[in-house]
Amino acid sequence: MALLVRTHYRLARAAIKDNRTRSFLTCLGIAIGVASIILILSLMGSISNLVKEQTKEIGADLIVVRPSSTKDNVTNIVEELTSANSFQKSNLAISDVKAIKNVEHVAAAAPIAVSTNTVESEKNTFDSVPILGTNSDFIKIEPLALRYGSFLTDTEDSKSVILGHTLSLALFNTINSTVGKTINIMGEKFMVAGVLDEIEKSINFDNVDFDNALIMDINSLDKYTGSTQIQQINVKAENTDSLATISSDIRSAIENQKQGDKNFTVTYGDDITHPASNLFTIVSGMLAIVAGISLIVGGIGVMNIMLVSVAERTHEIGIRKAVGASSRNILIQFLFEALILSILGGIFGLVLGYILAFLLSVITPFAPYISWQILAVTFLTTLVVGIIFGIYPALKAASKNPIDSLKHYR
Repeated sequence: MALLVRTHYRLARAAIKDNRTRSFLTCLGIAIGVASIILILSLMGSISNLVKEQTKEIGADLIVVRPSSTKDNVTNIVEELTSANSFQKSNLAISDVKAIKNVEHVAAAAPIAVSTNTVESEKNTFDSVPILGTNSDFIKIEPLALRYGSFLTDTEDSKSVILGHTLSLALFNTINSTVGKTINIMGEKFMVAGVLDEIEKSINFDNVDFDNALIMDINSLDKYTGSTQIQQINVKAENTDSLATISSDIRSAIENQKQGDKNFTVTYGDDITHPASNLFTIVSGMLAIVAGISLIVGGIGVMNIMLVSVAERTHEIGIRKAVGASSRNILIQFLFEALILSILGGIFGLVLGYILAFLLSVITPFAPYISWQILAVTFLTTLVVGIIFGIYPALKAASKNPIDSLKHYR
């Protein structure tokens, strides 16, 4: 058996060498499809790791409360991507935050309510600025640093706001003299109390770009918009030893507040990143399907080149059958050749994909992500492509009549 495999490999290698340019172009078609899939999977894996690393940086004492739905995850994500206000159906309220703070061993609780509005300064005006409504506990939970000024204080009618680093530059063309200046939002004047330091990682599990966001007290946001929808409530526990118990107590407190309504989730640990991971999985899957089209085109190229090879080597097939080769031997020979072309293309695509991922990491925060799952997907994909698109030419070669084949000359 080993001798037969070596023989098939030697014959396939000789056939590929005899047509180097044609074989290279065939492998290139496979490589482009594989490289596209590798780049997408590497990018999505890198984004997921960024979110997971951020939750670890915040600490193991984090608990997150989010609105939930009876619909499946795919439907929820599609609605979030297509809705102008993805949390317009949230059932979380400011009163829930107060209930959570009364739970034993809860050190801090901060709501996140995101809205958009026009923001005007003495110099510039910008539409659709992300406005984050929260409270003074937010800075105790999030790894945010103030460059200038101070954070929010819980007052009854706060007119203070915090600007993201990029937003401050956009509104006032500076960050070092922004504190104390006023801006106009929703027809009301607010004073800039602080400016955030620049954020290194713009992607986070809060789904907020803090560099371009404006932060204000959630009561003020609710007062002036009249329809505040809380995206999530971040909770900091006093210790990490009893997160399960604290989470259960939080769930009970909110249920009592809502008179038994259980349409929300309380998560901690690795479960915090699940919504983001689900989104990245669906998006990467959709992109991988698109990239798979180019892989199909590459597979068609393999089939085409193998059909040409069968036509050119008809006389060789006749000779081999005349000296005792069975149809099975001929089938394996040509299928082996298709697999080699496909695997070579897969290896080339793997290298090309990670080169592109590395180049992308130079201009983005997404480091190349390598895992055995990606390598396994690459290997299995190339095998499947080689078998599917190589089987028809191999069957055609195996079914040739030896007498008719011997009469055929190139």
